[in-house]
Amino acid sequence: MTLARVLLLGLTLAILPHADVTAQTAAVAQDSVLPVPPGSAESLPEAAAHGETVAQTAGESEPAYDIITPHITDGHHMELPYWKPPFYTELHLPEWEPVQVGPLLIDLSPTKHVVFMLLAAVLCILVLVGTARAHKRHSHQIGRPKGFAAGMEAVVLYLRNEVILPNVGRNGNGFVPFLLTLFFFILFANLLGLIPYGSTATGNISVTATLAIITFVVIEIAGMRALGPAYLGTIVYWPHDMPLAMKLPMTLIMTPVEIIGKFTKPFALAIRLFANMTAGHIVVLAIIGLIFTFRSIISGAPFLMAVAIMMLEIFVSFLQAFIFTLLASVFIGQIRESHH
Repeated sequence: MTLARVLLLGLTLAILPHADVTAQTAAVAQDSVLPVPPGSAESLPEAAAHGETVAQTAGESEPAYDIITPHITDGHHMELPYWKPPFYTELHLPEWEPVQVGPLLIDLSPTKHVVFMLLAAVLCILVLVGTARAHKRHSHQIGRPKGFAAGMEAVVLYLRNEVILPNVGRNGNGFVPFLLTLFFFILFANLLGLIPYGSTATGNISVTATLAIITFVVIEIAGMRALGPAYLGTIVYWPHDMPLAMKLPMTLIMTPVEIIGKFTKPFALAIRLFANMTAGHIVVLAIIGLIFTFRSIISGAPFLMAVAIMMLEIFVSFLQAFIFTLLASVFIGQIRESHH
């Protein structure tokens, strides 16, 4: 199912209950107005007021509690646990005056996704630095790491030896810290969106676009350092094995393709991560909507499906972090080896 279809399904499920309540409210209001005898003009406002009261009561009898979209939406507030329905309370984050930078007005106020990005960065530091210290301590005591440190060592060595170095190419050890940081930061940001009251920062296109831009800068600098003046060959297409009569038209045709290709790579990185981390929550929202649509024993099936999708989301969180790191490694390796 494509993301567009999932969005359409979610919107349909969100609109149908409101349409049903609106029809019921109109029927109640009509029943309240029709018995008014003709000629009693003063009773019409009272009947209308009575109809509004009934409509408000009908709307308040079944309040809508959204437990899914706060995981992917951004804002100047955070949801914290609370013991009364809807079982959360809002913590408003500080809002600062926008900063004027030339013609631009930039809002530097923290948002929910900013908080969870900082939390993901802190978790990266705590987990990886703590693992490094435990690894050193265990290696000094018994000659090898153990427990969680051993597991993390296996993950790091697999990414380094099987993913990063084979794709980055010769002398690629300098890119290992950057690519490992990408992997663990994206992984923690993805997983934080799956916990209760959490938020998926990587479900924000601004976040994934920034990660892609940083990766794009690293890719281009890696190409400049590896190729030197030959780096211009990655921008201007100039076939050396063709006669001049063919070189000029091929250059005019293929140079824009080369330039566009440079920007489609980070664009693909940003959209892929954003779409995958958003689509999972929308699918869960649509399936949970079926529970309230059926309102019977059959609602157990959508519930089990929602649980299965959430379990799949855990796998997707690891997979998307891995794919982003893998593609970044491939792109760095391609530009470094393009003229060798």
